[in-house]
Amino acid sequence: MKCLVAVLICVVLAEGVKVPLVRHKSMREALREKGIELPYQDPALKYRPEFATSAYMYINNYADTTYYGAISIGTPPQSFLVLFDTGSANLWVDSVYCNTKACNTHKKFNPQQSSTFTAKDQSFYLRYGTGSLYGIFGYDTVTIANIVIPKQEIGLSTKELTENFVLAKFDGILGLSYRALSAGGETPVMDNMIADNLLDENIFAFYLSREGKEGSVVSFGTVDTSLYRGYIYWTPVTTENWQIAVEGFQINGRETGWCSQGCQAIVDTGTALLAAPARFISGIMQVIGAKENQYGMFVVDCSQVDNLPVLYFVISGVPLPLPPSAYIIHQLLDGKPSCSVGIFPTFLPSSEPLWIFGDVFLREYYSIYDRTNNRVGFAEAV
Repeated sequence: MKCLVAVLICVVLAEGVKVPLVRHKSMREALREKGIELPYQDPALKYRPEFATSAYMYINNYADTTYYGAISIGTPPQSFLVLFDTGSANLWVDSVYCNTKACNTHKKFNPQQSSTFTAKDQSFYLRYGTGSLYGIFGYDTVTIANIVIPKQEIGLSTKELTENFVLAKFDGILGLSYRALSAGGETPVMDNMIADNLLDENIFAFYLSREGKEGSVVSFGTVDTSLYRGYIYWTPVTTENWQIAVEGFQINGRETGWCSQGCQAIVDTGTALLAAPARFISGIMQVIGAKENQYGMFVVDCSQVDNLPVLYFVISGVPLPLPPSAYIIHQLLDGKPSCSVGIFPTFLPSSEPLWIFGDVFLREYYSIYDRTNNRVGFAEAV
């Protein structure tokens, strides 16, 4: 009996019978079977992290609604889970200065336990689509994977006004948008990475897993070619909040004309669904055949999902498809299977009809955010 050295280890019992012992797969091997290849990283970086020029980290996927991961703040480091959000620009975490219910259900940053913390005499107010908070600013060392950012501005919450953050899986939000969107004019994390020359390339990228599965990735300074197939389609940023132009909107390949005079879209990892201009909602639901239920949700017959139309967004001349498997959300409602449309209206003021490309859209595409060239890239996600 022969045993492959790379796969099995053999032991010999007293009777001389060889019994193979199965070796457990490494994390790299297990992920490779799922089509995810871990890029090589210099193991010596754990001794000299200041020489890191890229960061690659797995982030959590909670029910396809929230993508978050661990960072550390302070010296010695205090670890926090943060939502990685391209739709905002500030970094903040819950702090010991906050005693509202939302703060008390999460880990709190204690600046008195950090030798590198510096207070800043400035307060802030932040409002999101699903919550708001007050806080104060300070400076401290922030570590993301193997990238160390000294003297990063951080927000420490003092009062969270809504219940929405109570059930949140994260302790704060790390904004990845431009400084123009930053409350208090604070310097965002990405801007400090660029200013300190911490990255090989001034880019970051997202791969968002589906169906609540593991494997979501955010990377800084590098692109992982194993997480997408085909070409990267680039489009310029039109406004410094990761906003891009949409030249057309098609249904099953036929142009609707709704964006014939131009539309805009904000690419936002912090928004769970796809937001459409309010004026388009009734037309979209009519074509899809969705009906509004008693809860205000638009639903379809689950048996007909495969027959629903494919939506296309024409970006820099390229039609990017969004199949029904992406925009229909399967869930239980009153204990029964239900299929709702993951598209909701937005009423944000804009000179052109405004979409928000949230996670419903971004799960279909590996998205790359290029600060050097002020552009966004989309490639078909694996």
